[in-house]
Amino acid sequence: MEENINQTDPRVIGERLAEYRKAAGLTQADAADHLGMSRPTFIAIEKGTREARPEELLSLAKLYKRSLHEIVRAGAQVIALEPHLRANLGPDERDLAGMPQTIDELNGLATDYRELERLLGAQLKVVHPPEIAIPSRGDLQEFAESVALRERSRFRLGDGPIHHIRSILETQVGVRVFYGDMPKGVSGMFAYIPDLGYCVMVNRVHPKTRRRATLTHEYGHFLCDRHKPGVDLVEQAGRKPRNEYFCDSFAMSFLLPRASVSQFFHDVVESTGDFKVADLVRLSDLYLVSLEAAARRMEGLGLVGKGMWDMLKARGFSHKKARERLGLSALGEEPPQLLPERYCQLAVRAFQKELITEGQLARFLRVDRLKAREIVERESTRDVGSDDEPEEQQAQLNFSLFSAE
Repeated sequence: MEENINQTDPRVIGERLAEYRKAAGLTQADAADHLGMSRPTFIAIEKGTREARPEELLSLAKLYKRSLHEIVRAGAQVIALEPHLRANLGPDERDLAGMPQTIDELNGLATDYRELERLLGAQLKVVHPPEIAIPSRGDLQEFAESVALRERSRFRLGDGPIHHIRSILETQVGVRVFYGDMPKGVSGMFAYIPDLGYCVMVNRVHPKTRRRATLTHEYGHFLCDRHKPGVDLVEQAGRKPRNEYFCDSFAMSFLLPRASVSQFFHDVVESTGDFKVADLVRLSDLYLVSLEAAARRMEGLGLVGKGMWDMLKARGFSHKKARERLGLSALGEEPPQLLPERYCQLAVRAFQKELITEGQLARFLRVDRLKAREIVERESTRDVGSDDEPEEQQAQLNFSLFSAE
């Protein structure tokens, strides 16, 4: 490890120390006192004009709850997202429990992703769609519809349901998608990182339908304001900014395209003479969206009367019971994997090429060594097939409302 210290520019080490100190919520005076030195001497270390000794770096790593490897490893400078993302929280949300740790986690994951690409010389080569300008006037919903249609066409998705959004965005756009344990009041956050690209973290404790909506919403941010890091709250106080309204509308249009949703509605009405709540449940199941999203989309397209969702909610409608009565399978609430598949593949490849040790592999993968070995074995014999395809649903139950009990 001492060899790494000698190979790494003291200014790079100093910058990392400064960022890790800030992320730990400590002042320069706190760190200086911990090392038993004057504040000016510690400032010189952070500036890189005074080289830190190995024992000082080890002591600071423990203080900042970091590995020594993170501080001294060769490679690009540390990614600093914390102040930018914290600035996007309103004054009432700044103390959301767990947010500093969550931001720090995204910071570390992005840094590690970039490091793996550097080690292997495997930068992702993708063509980003041009950044769009949100019009200041006109029908923003119609504008979002047109952008969603363009993106679906670019991905060659047609107008049917989408069941693998994460892999589509990763492979075709280069979006780095992570799923982390975030405060319940936060749905996701995003940042564009130099030499890496657009990174998104989605709240993995939310239901599957909400996670999909959040990821699509964050992709909307990539299209309209990708260079402005942000945090999206579940409930936003006050009037929504125009870019947030666009992202909401884009997500709805992308997940529930006008043409196929309208066709679904007309096919049901033509064959049965009516569109019932059971059909709405089937629609939400087919497109893997929440019942609220399906209802509001139908309202927005003028296919059902305004207030349908509010009526169902007021009457205590149980989506879960409705699905059971219709014979629809459970949505599958297994939490998604924290790391993108490509990230895992890069880590395993770096280990197999002996560019990193087994301990470093485990750290990159955020698991213990035993689990890291299992991942190496899995990636070596990985089946690229998927059993995540939607099932054909044949239930024809006729009903208008289920109670919550």
